[in-house]
Amino acid sequence: MKKEIKIGNESFIIETGKMAKQSAGAVTVCCGGTVVLVAVTWNKKAKENCDFLPLTVDYREKTYAAGRIPGGFFKREGRPTEKEILSSRLIDRTIRVLFPKNFNHEIQIIAIVLSADGKNEPDWLAINGASTALLLSDIPFPNPAAAIRIGKTKNGEFIINPSYSQLEKNELNLVAGGTKDSLLMLEGEAKEIDEENLLEGIKIAQEQIEKIIVLQEEVAREQAKEKDKEACSEKTDSSFLYAKLEASAAKQIKEIVQIREDEEREEKFALLVANIKKELTQEKQLNLSSEQISSEEGTLFKEKDIELILEDLKRKEVRRLITEKEIRLDGRALNEVREIDCEVGLLPCTHGSALFTRGRTQSLAVITLGTKVDEQIVESLEGESRKKFMLHYNFPPFSVGEVRQVRGPGRREIGHGMLAERALKPILPEESEFPYTTRIVSDILESNGSSSMATVCAGSLALMDAGVPVKTAVAGVALGLIKESDKTVILTDIAGSEDHYGDMDLKIAGTAYGITAIQMDLKIAGIKMNTLYLAFKQSKEGRLAILEKMNNVINESRKELSPYAPRITILEVNPNKVGSVIGPAGKTIKEIVRKTGVKIDIDDDGKVMIASPDKKASEEAIAMVKKLTEEAELGKIYLAKVKKITDFGAFCEILPGQDGLVHISELSNGYVGKVEDVLKLGGEVLVKVIRIDEQGKISLSKKQAEKK
Repeated sequence: MKKEIKIGNESFIIETGKMAKQSAGAVTVCCGGTVVLVAVTWNKKAKENCDFLPLTVDYREKTYAAGRIPGGFFKREGRPTEKEILSSRLIDRTIRVLFPKNFNHEIQIIAIVLSADGKNEPDWLAINGASTALLLSDIPFPNPAAAIRIGKTKNGEFIINPSYSQLEKNELNLVAGGTKDSLLMLEGEAKEIDEENLLEGIKIAQEQIEKIIVLQEEVAREQAKEKDKEACSEKTDSSFLYAKLEASAAKQIKEIVQIREDEEREEKFALLVANIKKELTQEKQLNLSSEQISSEEGTLFKEKDIELILEDLKRKEVRRLITEKEIRLDGRALNEVREIDCEVGLLPCTHGSALFTRGRTQSLAVITLGTKVDEQIVESLEGESRKKFMLHYNFPPFSVGEVRQVRGPGRREIGHGMLAERALKPILPEESEFPYTTRIVSDILESNGSSSMATVCAGSLALMDAGVPVKTAVAGVALGLIKESDKTVILTDIAGSEDHYGDMDLKIAGTAYGITAIQMDLKIAGIKMNTLYLAFKQSKEGRLAILEKMNNVINESRKELSPYAPRITILEVNPNKVGSVIGPAGKTIKEIVRKTGVKIDIDDDGKVMIASPDKKASEEAIAMVKKLTEEAELGKIYLAKVKKITDFGAFCEILPGQDGLVHISELSNGYVGKVEDVLKLGGEVLVKVIRIDEQGKISLSKKQAEKK
């Protein structure tokens, strides 16, 4: 079965019943020549001792989709690329909140890009495919979701499903996911777009989302399996235990959540949980395992049930204080940013550094400047590309007081790093102005919420400290949401507990002039546009307050680079002379590097970049390159070497690889019978360039040089 609608200028097609029939649900989603297969499977036995949704999403791009063979030794796809990880996160963040609350069966969603036309991005197609496949399956998934990409031209026109080439020139690249009437997920970057324009783009996205959901529902009406209703039934009747714990612990929990210090609050709550477990065990004096408690109704409960109920009571009290009394855990006002401290230049031997602390979240950002050889080579379905700017985010366990193994970056670290990279990219100078490759590393030294936005602030400060000529400063702030019945409260600069107990994590980064990056995740099944309008307004106020603090420390880039950073000098030479600099098998350029210790990058168009922190070494290398690439200058006198003697004159080398002819009449003011009477083969002679014709042939004069 196949269903089709028009999205932007392309046909959007959902097809099912042809591929992956042994999965619980499978579809192919097509837009233009880009095709994505999405299949879902699940374990019909619930996962024990699991209080979350065990959902796994894997998005993979096959290189055959673009008619390419993978690079490397093995010639097959390997570990997920950064793009694949980010796309997997997009799918997960859009659909996770739509599953029933008590559903804890293992689910796997696999999205495979089968065909790529080089025009239509496949990631948003995969989100729509995941939702449709879940609708077709017997997995409890009552409400469909959809996604769309929106762009915006410099002329202010919004583009639905922009192509790769359009995105390169666009002011906005936004992926929005949602239900028919609410938003679920936002992910995007922009070139200082104002809040009103971005909200307008989101509104257009919501209209397209509704169209796609209608199509999904048409497919489901004809092909969907009957949903497994047993999978969502409650496994344990804990109403008696809930009421008992609420009666005995509610008063103490109210007192605990009003403790301002996080450690003290958590210690008191942990002690309460331990005491209640002990009391219930002693109360019954039953021969049960240490993990089980018996109720008066004879039902056995695990200690995990007590922990979950007490945690839920704590969650409700935190939310009640915020919605009814507007009291936050740390005592701040709803729109108040935590205390901020900024420091730059704290690491003397790095190229640039900054420490940004907001409350108990701290990011150390360090800049390293490199040359063209340091650019990252990225292989993707669109082909090979190079990145001159990279931001890498690290989240060591000590930042939250934990003990765990330190491995490579996880999906969360890659996602946070990319968000901060997108936020800072619009303020960077053009390559012609600043030809360096720039890498920022953000190490999170403390974390209590919004570490990705702290990374944006620290990265902005470090760029200025390094002397990178950025346009302006960038700051970021995370907003939360507490929604209880008809009461909605928006929180500025959420701490970790507010993120944990809240319903939204909306991160917006930007300059004083507009937004550069946005990311939104929800724990509820959508928010309305009017709520988003209020959140954007509150976010801007918070961002401007943070920017003011940052600008008080450093408000423009330093005029000089660090003495440890390479100085890049760019020489423009005749493209025909590039070979002279490189030499046979690279012999000449290797010799320059060996003698001076500099780095040299050469483009085919004649651009030569020489980099070294040592000024003297750079000057020496520049002189060597100039000598190799120097062009003959009319009227200039050179010390030439006689390369060949003929009856009518001598050919002399005035510059490496450049010969000119000294005609016999230009050897002397007097009579010359034979050239050999004046010049010797291999000898040196002063000559003047007297003519360069259209073909580049050079005429020299010995007598005019001597006269001068």
